[in-house]
Amino acid sequence: MILGTTSPSLLRNATSPSRRGLGSQGKFPILPRAPLLGELSSECETERLYRGEVNQRKRVSLFMKIACISLGCPKNQVDLDVMVHILLSAGHETVADLGEADVILVNTCGFIESAKTEAIENILEACAYKQQNPELKVIVTGCLAERYRSQIEEEIPEVDAVVGCASNKAIDTIVERLFHGEDHLESYGAKKDFPLGGKRVIGTPAHYAYLKIAEGCNNRCHYCAIPGIRGPLHSRDMADCVAEARWLAGEGVKELIVVAQDPTAYGEDWGKPGSICELLDKLNKVPGLEWIRIMYAYPERITDEFIAAMKRNEKVVPYLDLPIQHCNDTILKNMNRRSTRAELLEVIGKLRREIPGITLRTTLIAGFPGETEEQFEDLCNFVKEVRFDRLGCFAYSAEENTVAAKMDGQIDQETKDRRAELVMQIQTGIMAQKQAEKVGQTVRVLCDGIDEESGLYLCRTTGDAPEVDGNVCVSSEEPLYPGQFYDVLVEDSDLYDLYGTVAK
Repeated sequence: MILGTTSPSLLRNATSPSRRGLGSQGKFPILPRAPLLGELSSECETERLYRGEVNQRKRVSLFMKIACISLGCPKNQVDLDVMVHILLSAGHETVADLGEADVILVNTCGFIESAKTEAIENILEACAYKQQNPELKVIVTGCLAERYRSQIEEEIPEVDAVVGCASNKAIDTIVERLFHGEDHLESYGAKKDFPLGGKRVIGTPAHYAYLKIAEGCNNRCHYCAIPGIRGPLHSRDMADCVAEARWLAGEGVKELIVVAQDPTAYGEDWGKPGSICELLDKLNKVPGLEWIRIMYAYPERITDEFIAAMKRNEKVVPYLDLPIQHCNDTILKNMNRRSTRAELLEVIGKLRREIPGITLRTTLIAGFPGETEEQFEDLCNFVKEVRFDRLGCFAYSAEENTVAAKMDGQIDQETKDRRAELVMQIQTGIMAQKQAEKVGQTVRVLCDGIDEESGLYLCRTTGDAPEVDGNVCVSSEEPLYPGQFYDVLVEDSDLYDLYGTVAK
């Protein structure tokens, strides 16, 4: 394959020229923290998993410089954090500069067209460094590796190893095999063996971290490729979740962000639906944590018990991402979603009544197969009526091996893009008004750091998830410190960010 071209057979639909860019989700150095593994305040067996010394693993005979490219969601970030710990434990080191690396590890996303395109572009970028370093090894992991398996090696032969998610735990062995003369390695495993936890570095800024509580999904939405990639729901042992949360807090994490494909489904595979409530109760008791944020709450699982758990646990911030995807009953049924328009309105209303000031975010799909102009208008009216605090609307992406990709009534790309843009135009007006209403308020923020170009400190309220939502940009003559909380008087706003000064 010629570098710089994409294979039409590998990614038939991945033709979009757009990409998010690398930024915070691209190339980054992963450096060991000091200490890499902190002491925990409890002696239970599950917590001992996170203790011990870095050199406990069998060390490899070759020590390499490894650069990581991280793409996709927070769950993917956690997977990479575990792999990096394994590599550091084996004696390798990580570098930020791809040109300095002996190994480039590309941890990919691959569930929709744009993500696949971005993954392929980054793989090709990594392979291009072989022109200056013929001994360089390129390893592809993550969802694209799991989804396309041998196709990657066949169509991008510059890739030296393709590693499925169940083989992440063997990443040190794979590196060693490559440098002992083996090539074109492939390693996969059963989806039931996907790792749920393990020792890890913290690849995010020191004061916040993601806690993955489950893998896979049983929802079987007709447009979604995730179950085919990640398998069915597999909830992580609750004691293990709490153990990692205690370790993270001991390392200085102030904000714990709970992630899974569907956190509200946690425990259903054990026959214990609603276990997320018990988990929140336990996480709320972890010393050192100040904010607990739940990402992705499916409307049909937002029960009275779940709302009560959010209310009684004071560390759980009033924020939820409800991925509703649509509001029209016919479209929802065709998507294999379990809520109706009336039920969506009921749960949204209940959340706002029971948790005043809650920030609600959602994602929508425009141009699903068979969506009529009337059904699209219904969606637009719903957006105007509900007035979500945050909203993203995406043009439907037909993913191979999904039910929706085989449906009649596929809509042309131009129409899908136009509809998605119209929804975002509506939301833009709503956002501008909601942002303006915050001017004059004093808000509590968590400082993430400073923007060197503007000199403003980048902070977030409970209503702002990192790498997803906007910032509170703060001017201050006195230094502000990452991981510290401040009260800020909001003095101005734009569509995404607020601007203010530290309250006197």
